[in-house]
Amino acid sequence: MPGLEPDTPIPTELTLDRKRHVLVLAYGHAGGEQRHELSFEFLRVHSPSAEVRGHGPGQEVLQVGKRAVDITELEPVGMYAVRPTFSDGHNSGIYSWDYLHKLCSEQETLWRDYLARLERAGAHRD
Repeated sequence: MPGLEPDTPIPTELTLDRKRHVLVLAYGHAGGEQRHELSFEFLRVHSPSAEVRGHGPGQEVLQVGKRAVDITELEPVGMYAVRPTFSDGHNSGIYSWDYLHKLCSEQETLWRDYLARLERAGAHRD
């Protein structure tokens, strides 16, 4: 199935915590449940859309001023992904289970890299 490697865990629950501006992903497994939280800002600046990632290496568009972005809707896409609609109107990113799992696994590194790119560009999160 597109966007779903055979060993990628599928979230058992997705919850929009609008008060804390995070998407909570629960993954159930034999040893219990794991929970991950991805901020709306993090999801927005790491959108898999061509608008953000470009169409190839070096074409990425640095996203700035997204600290206060909200997710207004979270729409399922088949059985393999979700498409959030953000309060700034962005809704072209389809977040596969693979991609969400990658964001959860690499969150610290991805966030640190994003903040460094902002600093190099003299840009801000607000």
